[in-house]
Amino acid sequence: MRVAAAQIAPVLLDRAATLERIVEACHEAQRQGARLVGFSETLLPGYPVWLSRTHGAAFNDSDQKRIHARYLDQAVELPGPELTRLQQLAGDLGLTIVTGVAERVRGTIHATCLWVHPDGEWLAHRKLVPTYEERLAWGPGDGHGLQVQVVDGWRVSALNCWENWMPLARAALYAQGTEVHLSIWPGDPRNTRDNSEFVSREGRVYVVASSGIMTVDDLPADLPLRSEIAATAPEGILQAGGSRIVAPTGELLAQVEGPVPGVVTAELDRQVLFGERQNFDPAGHYSRPDVLRLEVDRSRRE
Repeated sequence: MRVAAAQIAPVLLDRAATLERIVEACHEAQRQGARLVGFSETLLPGYPVWLSRTHGAAFNDSDQKRIHARYLDQAVELPGPELTRLQQLAGDLGLTIVTGVAERVRGTIHATCLWVHPDGEWLAHRKLVPTYEERLAWGPGDGHGLQVQVVDGWRVSALNCWENWMPLARAALYAQGTEVHLSIWPGDPRNTRDNSEFVSREGRVYVVASSGIMTVDDLPADLPLRSEIAATAPEGILQAGGSRIVAPTGELLAQVEGPVPGVVTAELDRQVLFGERQNFDPAGHYSRPDVLRLEVDRSRRE
C-alpha cells in the first residue's frame, strides 16, 4: 500500500476555504498512488494559534471571546455537510482520508481525528487530553475512537498530537495489531522527528506523521486579533510543519522539507514490518498479559 502525509495550511477559521485546500491535497495524494492520506491536527478550520500569542488565558476578555466565538462558529459538526463532502471525495478517489477537525458539540470544541473511508464509513476520535493552552479552547475527549481501522488489508491507527506520547493510548492501539500509525500534529518538526522514530521502533509499525503549517498570509484580513498574532511571527511562520513517513526500523522514508505545503508518499512493505517483529512485538510474543493488563472504555461520552 502507498500512503501519503499531506502538509498544508488552513485559511484560519474559514471552514469552506480550508476544505477546498484539503480536497486539492487529496487529489494530489491520489495522483501519487496513495490509498491513505493523513492531514494535521484540527486542520479544519485551523489550530488555535492565538492562545499562546495573545494572552489567551485573560479571563472574560472581550477579544478572546470574539475570536473564540468565530472558532465555535466555524467548527465542524459531525455528521454534517463537510463530512458528506469528504465521503463523496473518498469514494471518488478510492482514498481513506484522516484529518484533524475542530468538532463542535453544542458549545464545546473537541480536537477530533476524523476517519473517512471510500465506502462512506467514518470514525471520530476526540483527543483525550488537550495540551497546555489548548485547554482554553477544547474540551477533553473519550476512548470511543481508539479503534484500529482496516485499509487495503493493513491495520491502521491514529492519535492526535501529544496523545502520541501517552503510553497507554499507544498500547490500546498496539493491542489491536496496528501496522501503520498516523500521528497528526499542529506544526512542530521536533515532535514529528522524535516521536515518529520512537513510536515506529516501539510498536514495530510504519508511522505517517502529518504536521501543519501556517503563515501570517493564512490569517484572514478580518480575523479578530490578526495584528497581534502576526506581530509574534517576525518571519511570518506560525507553524513549521515537519511531516514525514518512517519505517518500522526508524528509517526515514519521506518528508516534506521545510515549512512549505507538500504531499509526500511512500510504499509500505509488510515483509519489513514482519522482519522487525521477529525480535519484538509489543502486544504479541513480547507481551505478558498475565502480568500487565490494560482496560479501555470505548464508550462515546456525550
